Amino acid sequence: MIEIYKKYHFGDMTAIYLHDKNTKLLGLTLLPTALEDKFCIKGRWNVESLVQVKAVGDPYPDGFSHGHTMRNSRTTRKLFFKEQLVEEKDNVTMVKTILQSDKLNVVHQLSYIEGEKTLTSVTKITNITESSLGIEMVSSYSVCGFSSLEEEERMGDFKLHRLRSKWSAEGKLDSARLLDLQLEPSWMRSGVQSVRYGEVGSMPVRKFFPWMVLEDEKYGYCIGSQLYHPASWQMEVYNRDDRIAFSGGIADREFGHWLKNLSSQETFLTPKAIITTCIGNVDEVSYRLTSAQKKNLTRVPEVEKNLPIVFNEFCTTWGSPSTENIKKIVGAVKGKGVKYCVIDAGWYAAKIGDWGNVGDWECNDTLFPGGLQDAVNAIQEGGMIPGIWFEFEIAGRGSKVFEKEDFLLKRDGIPIQTGNRRFLDMRKPEVIEYLAEKVIGILKKYNFGYLKVDYNDNLGIGCEGAESLGEGLRQNMEASQAFFRKIRREIPDIVIENCSSGGHRLEPSMQELVSMSSFSDAHECREIPIIAANVHRAILPAQSQIWAVFHKTDNEKRLYYSMANTLLGRMCLSGDIYDLSEKQWAIIDEGIRFYQECTPCIKEGKSEFYGLPITSYNHPVGWQGLVRSAENYNQTMIVVHTFKNAPDRIEIPLKGLMKIDRLYKREQVKVSIATDFLIIEAMEDYEGIGILLF
Repeated sequence: MIEIYKKYHFGDMTAIYLHDKNTKLLGLTLLPTALEDKFCIKGRWNVESLVQVKAVGDPYPDGFSHGHTMRNSRTTRKLFFKEQLVEEKDNVTMVKTILQSDKLNVVHQLSYIEGEKTLTSVTKITNITESSLGIEMVSSYSVCGFSSLEEEERMGDFKLHRLRSKWSAEGKLDSARLLDLQLEPSWMRSGVQSVRYGEVGSMPVRKFFPWMVLEDEKYGYCIGSQLYHPASWQMEVYNRDDRIAFSGGIADREFGHWLKNLSSQETFLTPKAIITTCIGNVDEVSYRLTSAQKKNLTRVPEVEKNLPIVFNEFCTTWGSPSTENIKKIVGAVKGKGVKYCVIDAGWYAAKIGDWGNVGDWECNDTLFPGGLQDAVNAIQEGGMIPGIWFEFEIAGRGSKVFEKEDFLLKRDGIPIQTGNRRFLDMRKPEVIEYLAEKVIGILKKYNFGYLKVDYNDNLGIGCEGAESLGEGLRQNMEASQAFFRKIRREIPDIVIENCSSGGHRLEPSMQELVSMSSFSDAHECREIPIIAANVHRAILPAQSQIWAVFHKTDNEKRLYYSMANTLLGRMCLSGDIYDLSEKQWAIIDEGIRFYQECTPCIKEGKSEFYGLPITSYNHPVGWQGLVRSAENYNQTMIVVHTFKNAPDRIEIPLKGLMKIDRLYKREQVKVSIATDFLIIEAMEDYEGIGILLF
């Protein structure tokens, strides 16, 4: 028998705790408060525990599910509800739910900060036996009863939204009906179906983002979740009866080779997850999820407050920076509004064009005679902050540290090698001491104010040095993040950029540690605006660095297209800047000024998406529009890009009376406002424009 144990109202969200008197399980479901009165407890469905956990030795779940889910194992089914406590401190409310079995004491913590749009969920488990206990699965969050607004089963009303990813094609929205995923109960409600997805390894955004949204189309609401974890993770959508349950956390033993041994009375805390629910579509719930990251912007150095512009020389020198060409770059961009000038990969190269000695971090004296100081001086004299690139977690084949096996992560007693890279064991004090000397030492010696951290391959299922490969991976990535924090402690004003062959680390726990992240490695491609808009659903545009790469052959239309890309995040410039004409520079300078006017929208706004569905990124067709409104500043920015077969006329709905403040476009493109619509005419294929309204 199911009963409502308790309800909590958090802003416009209602958390409903459900108790099954027969099984003694306690579950959690979420609803927008506006729909709370429609909640229906009747129907053919069961409460599923708000914590999913599996201990070694306990039976695996039934329902033909062993091997594709570990939810509802015997360990979970023996977690009986003990008590619930509410703690209030300052503006934070925390609901602590205590579950217990003969082996585990489990505390689920659901926290709400007054005025915010999300809840934080973590799980703490303690081994209460007298001996060691292996844990092979534990969730950060688990929600059941979706969607209990009617008694009958109605899987046809539901959609699952995920963000797919691959190199240079990050964040593609994948929306599937649950019926198409066979998430529909069997006739006896006995067979289990689970869609379990995630990532394995040290690149947490490689196939999917750690992000999920479930939508009830009939009632017009969504529930969304996002994990904060830099290593292997998983999310699940689960069905056995007339409702859906979903969960997320560390990738379990089946999915991610993870097993954690807890000694008697030892406690383990899961990574945190953010969950939210609201009336509205996938973009409304995405805005709420990313709003939890806004506190990141309060932690950045003061210089970052107005989203200054970056120049990165990589697409200028193509991996062969030198004192000579850095001075030439400074001469070209001085006085253009650029704040950071970044020396990218290649400054350490043993010979020009060969980066194989990455990991030794010894400056190439041929490229930089006497070291980096002359280049740094030139940047500073040009009124900019010098930046430098490192990939400090790995060792390249040509480096001395590549052969230093006691520094390296191993599997089967052999250093883990992916291509020509091996991986440093960030758990070892001697490795951190080495990196402190090489990385932090160089940053301090030359007074670098900007650090670009790259990470260009995946170490796979995990490493030795712990009770399982997956736990070794988790510990190593935790230690990597600790080194990021060490850099920030020792150089408090440093600006850090997170890059991982573009966007392979665009997950929230990394975003907390840095000022911004590279959105993608798609630096010169036509698909840049598509990807740049995609990632609005997962990270803040104010932390998403978008490149505009210039070529001396770029015509007027191409320059507007490239510069308009950067309005979708943080502006970064690169390319053939030595050889640009005055006319080309005039378009770029105009774009820089336009970007500077738009920073309130980029930093504080809310994104809405318009246009035609994009299927192929290599051959996009139609158009894309992104509207970003900053109500506190009475400002709205609209960025439109066309692709192949651009329409003659584009209409975008407006909310209320608005006027055009500023335009960034070719002269031939016509922009006007008619009642509640913005009308754009005469855009050609592959063209970009920016519009600022008030």
